[in-house]
Amino acid sequence: MKRILLNILFFTGLAVGFTACEKEEIRAVLNPGAAPEITVSASSLTLTKENEEQTALTVSWTKPDYGFSAGVQYRLMIDKVGNNFATPQVFATGNELSKSWTHKQLNGLLQAMGYKGEEMADLDIAVESILSDDVVQRSVALKLSAMGYLDKLDLSSPWGVVGSAAANGWDGPDMPFYQTGAAGVFVAYVTLKDGEMKIRQNNDWAVNYGDDGANGTLELNGGNIAVKAGTYQITFNSNDLTYKLEALSWGLVGSATPNGWDGPDFPFTYDPSSDQWRAITKLVDGEMKIRKNNDWGVNYGDDGNNGSLELNGANIAVKAGTYLVTFNTKEFTYTIEPISIPGIVGSSAPNGWDGPDVQLKRDFSKDGFWYANGVKLAAGEIKFRMNNDWALNYGDDGADGKLEVGGANIVVKAGTYNVELDLSDAGPTYKLTAK
Repeated sequence: MKRILLNILFFTGLAVGFTACEKEEIRAVLNPGAAPEITVSASSLTLTKENEEQTALTVSWTKPDYGFSAGVQYRLMIDKVGNNFATPQVFATGNELSKSWTHKQLNGLLQAMGYKGEEMADLDIAVESILSDDVVQRSVALKLSAMGYLDKLDLSSPWGVVGSAAANGWDGPDMPFYQTGAAGVFVAYVTLKDGEMKIRQNNDWAVNYGDDGANGTLELNGGNIAVKAGTYQITFNSNDLTYKLEALSWGLVGSATPNGWDGPDFPFTYDPSSDQWRAITKLVDGEMKIRKNNDWGVNYGDDGNNGSLELNGANIAVKAGTYLVTFNTKEFTYTIEPISIPGIVGSSAPNGWDGPDVQLKRDFSKDGFWYANGVKLAAGEIKFRMNNDWALNYGDDGADGKLEVGGANIVVKAGTYNVELDLSDAGPTYKLTAK
């Protein structure tokens, strides 16, 4: 009879008035040993890029016996061994009794936890069954050892471009140079203003180079380098201290693109994590090509409609949609993939609840990571939604930085923010950092 009474109290919500001691007594009556028992498909894994779409790991668990029929929800937790699930990666699985990851998904999870490619990760895995806010039972933790792989290039370097012509002026942070395939040779893809620039190391003036003779040869602490506004490729050779500025931009042009066949072209942005060029844009039914420096002197199309580009090749037919276009200048190939763009909407956002939303940018060095810097928000509320549409939107029910589909509005104070949004398997989460 006592068990029946307690069940009624829980499921009618009347148990919320109990003291902590009374809740412990309730948990004891409801079978304190009732917890899921979990199994893993493997206790040791080596992940590979070649098998990235294949299932790497499945975690399964049993339904606990509370001694009565109960609507139980589950959450799976993964944390570093010895951390006692203090800062776990959490996956809500509803009433499902298993969860699987592909090689790619699990590798992304390891990276989100701070592990680098080809670094062994020793993890604890546990499942919690949730009967109510006050009745949560955790399984015994199982251990998993997993080694990931490097799926992003690291072309970072200590060198950068600084100056009145650079994006952040003389104070920096500097516009980065990236490693090339040649030792000691670095390249930067930058949009500059009329002004002056220098090349320096580690965002610091201790080691900086200018050009005293304006002859392409650099000198330590040399003179400022005058430049005109434009988009450039800067090649810096640290072996012989030479540099070269060349006008360079890649863009999409055509009837399918925002500015048609006359341009200006929709610009690509260099992605150093893959050594490719990327463009995210909305296209209409029509055709397009890829060209250099907004000029027909160098343009590429696809004669065979096979993803391989040819100089002066045929127009590329596309259907209306929002796409990620990737252009590989080493192999002269391209891909066109549908993509959803997250944005910030709400009474705090510049265009209110009706939009258009403040669009976030993709950081391709991190799976599922989007950002927007210097966003001015008024006092009020925001949400995140995809493609300026309410069909898929995210809010924060717990005001804890974790997002839920259709969740509560996010209250913000007036200010300027850097916004981060993680839509990877480890998310969805967000961060608002006041500047």
